[in-house]
Amino acid sequence: MEIKEYGVSPLPISAVNHISLLCTSVTKSVEFYERVLGFVPIKRPRSFDFDGAWLFKFGFGIHLIEAPQLDHLPKKKEINPKDYHMSFQTACQDVDDIAECLEKLGVRYERFHVEENGIVVEQIFFHDPDGFMIEVCTCDNLPVVPLKPVPETSMDRPNHINLICSQQYMHCPAPAIPCGNSSTSEHQTSI
Repeated sequence: MEIKEYGVSPLPISAVNHISLLCTSVTKSVEFYERVLGFVPIKRPRSFDFDGAWLFKFGFGIHLIEAPQLDHLPKKKEINPKDYHMSFQTACQDVDDIAECLEKLGVRYERFHVEENGIVVEQIFFHDPDGFMIEVCTCDNLPVVPLKPVPETSMDRPNHINLICSQQYMHCPAPAIPCGNSSTSEHQTSI
């Protein structure tokens, strides 16, 4: 697709509304997004003629759509940070509490970190039940530095509430099966 006219203002967009994800089982996906990321199911228009569910949290929604042809969904097993993914900023100083919670839930994950000029960003990547990758990170550690002049307000980040993470994650549900060795960065999925 070629954009023909330069000098036209960008579209008047105020926020991200939702992301749509195809899934093999709406029930399993709703359970995953509720238990792992804390999303809340919300009312969905009854006029839709296909199975699905809407979830909401963090000022944005996830619209799950049950795939009409399951064989068209790619099954991904490898956790690759360079693959398509959505990312969530942790309210914690690091991702240790996130890792502990994922272990309790039996979700397989891998940890990575990026360092730039002495600033460290910690990352945890894991898959939903259909192989869509999710990242939880300390990405707010890196400053947002525009590469060209932009209006100041277009670079605002939302205010994050600092939580006492160990208290937030004390209530992780018990795993369906015991977690693996906690000294490794890869764990098995039970959700």
